[in-house]
Amino acid sequence: MPEVRRLFLALTGSREQRRFRLQWSVWRRAHQAIAARCHAQRRAQGRERPTVRPAPEPPTPGPAELTDAEWERVRPLLPPQRPPTGRPRHDHRTILSGILWVLRTRSSWRDMPLELGKWETAYRRYRLWNDTGLWTRLLALLGGAPIAESAEVTL
Repeated sequence: MPEVRRLFLALTGSREQRRFRLQWSVWRRAHQAIAARCHAQRRAQGRERPTVRPAPEPPTPGPAELTDAEWERVRPLLPPQRPPTGRPRHDHRTILSGILWVLRTRSSWRDMPLELGKWETAYRRYRLWNDTGLWTRLLALLGGAPIAESAEVTL
């Protein structure tokens, strides 16, 4: 509406004012068209960003997965997978494999591969198990002397 009002005022003004207002109107429409194209291009680029972060490939000393025998020894110590109330927990085996991967490779929690669960969940579970004393019992069952040395991992 302001553009129409400006054009109407241009018709009532002098010849010089009319020319200025018409040029201004043409420039403004061109500028708005360019801005709209740039905005659409920026939005399109934003949608193409990958939603999954690629996992870096640090050298892994030994397997990250728990063997079936190790899992059967450890499983009785862990809390139930489905608590009596609330949401079911993330898979203990996957999360424990992620924690062991971080400790074995001495990598950052954020570098944990996505196949081993979210790093935030693994870090929180590690801190909880460490604070409650469950982590030392898990390590004793797994016989993780090399892992026990690196039990204090930071972000």
